[in-house]
Amino acid sequence: MGKRKYDDDQITGILKEHQAGVTVADVCLKHGISEPTFYRWQSLQSGNAGVHAKRVRALEEENQKLRKLLAESMLSAATLSEMLAKTTKGRH
Repeated sequence: MGKRKYDDDQITGILKEHQAGVTVADVCLKHGISEPTFYRWQSLQSGNAGVHAKRVRALEEENQKLRKLLAESMLSAATLSEMLAKTTKGRH
């Protein structure tokens, strides 16, 4: 597979130009792409919207679980430190 001429951000920008009211033909002419390429990008972009939303939701859930585990771990470490401090005070 060859090197891509446009990265994802550029493709998004091109698609937004069309959403702003510029015709497909004008956008394609301006950026030197064919109409089938434009429509392929458009279908891929719209198909990815659901995938991105699911991925964000999954990452948010994972982040919440990790924060809970971290809080529990920190509480456990603090409790152990307190218990250790009390036992060492009794020995001195």
